[in-house]
Amino acid sequence: MLGAQLPLASALPFVALLAAIAVFPLVAPRWWHPNGNKAIVAVAVSLPVLWQLGIAFGQPGRVVLAEMIHDYVGFIIVIGALFVITGGIHIQGSLSGTPLVNTGMLGLGAVLANLLGTTGASVLLIRPLLRANKSRRRTAHIVVFFIFLVANCGGLLTPVGDPPLLLGFLKGVPFEWTLRLWPQWLTMTASLLVIFNVWDQWTLDREERERPGSQLEQVMVHEPLRVRGGVSVAALGAVLLTIIAAGKAAAAGRPWAAGTQEVVLVAFPLRERNAFTFGPIVEVAVLFAGIFVTMAPVLAILNGWSDGARTVLGMRFAVTQPWEFFWTAGALSSVLDNAPTYLAFVASAAGLEGVPAQGRFIGALALDPGAARLLAAISTGAVFMGANTYIGNAPNFMVKAIAEENGIKMPSFFGYMAYSCGILLPLFVAITWIFF
Repeated sequence: MLGAQLPLASALPFVALLAAIAVFPLVAPRWWHPNGNKAIVAVAVSLPVLWQLGIAFGQPGRVVLAEMIHDYVGFIIVIGALFVITGGIHIQGSLSGTPLVNTGMLGLGAVLANLLGTTGASVLLIRPLLRANKSRRRTAHIVVFFIFLVANCGGLLTPVGDPPLLLGFLKGVPFEWTLRLWPQWLTMTASLLVIFNVWDQWTLDREERERPGSQLEQVMVHEPLRVRGGVSVAALGAVLLTIIAAGKAAAAGRPWAAGTQEVVLVAFPLRERNAFTFGPIVEVAVLFAGIFVTMAPVLAILNGWSDGARTVLGMRFAVTQPWEFFWTAGALSSVLDNAPTYLAFVASAAGLEGVPAQGRFIGALALDPGAARLLAAISTGAVFMGANTYIGNAPNFMVKAIAEENGIKMPSFFGYMAYSCGILLPLFVAITWIFF
């Protein structure tokens, strides 16, 4: 196995990329801002991995590298299609930026994330939410909770909600299986909405004391809402149907030819009345190209470790219980893209259950009661804990970039983690105690 042969030093380019994403915005923000400079960093850290897998380890390395590149292409096409199409659905007017309305918008986003995907719901709702609160001075917390709820935790109930669940569906998990995770979804969503409402009310009250005039009266000023972009709505429906149809065809034993789904998805994106630039999706594409390449050795090492083919620092893989899978899959999803992390841990769970990690093997886990508990823990951890950092899930970066384009001063990489550790970790402990 390649994972047994790769040295632990193979993980250093990935660690270097994470460090760059965390440190450069703090020490060199102007240099880091252009996407061209991000591309330079991504290429620099990817070259050692491209040489190692593409040349040094021969055919096995090239197979792994080709698979990661294929996964990246499919991933960015789906993300990009949803970004462009939902950008064509233009919500005119504005809402009142009161704590109650803001809470309602976040709750609506948590529901729509299961229909539009976390990316689609994020792109559709973030700008109306920012417009509703443009008169307020302190709004970064609104965007942070938006990332928690709409860009991550909200998308737990359907396969189109978040990329890990989509991969599970394409590998055999019944479309309706994720609906059984509604208790975890409801517990997390309700808790975050209550915390946000209290926080937002406290922030608005503070502004009332610090600024002249009535801040509440200012945020109550709004224009009638109008939704435009009917063609884009139809295109969005076509994208979702394409994803579902591809999964159904595979389930029936008639998978589409390689690349067919990607070609169909590229045909749908439209760009009408969109008050946005392509900057956010370019940033996601650049950074995640580096992430997908540099994490290939990391995932191979993890797979070899869980299969018992190697040790890591003298330790054997010892994750066996649902709560352990919830935390380990979630912890890695915080710093790796949560989709391949989900696959790595599902493969580990399949090994524990004696299921070969081949073909549509995840569907076999979903149909076995004992294995389904492990799958539920991995799914919940990967989706929820993608909110722990900006790089845990692709929409996180996108929402951050859109907010900064609109003049919001967002927390740094570590500043955001201060929010997530203080708010999310206690809720994850409660989720563990109640469900896993």
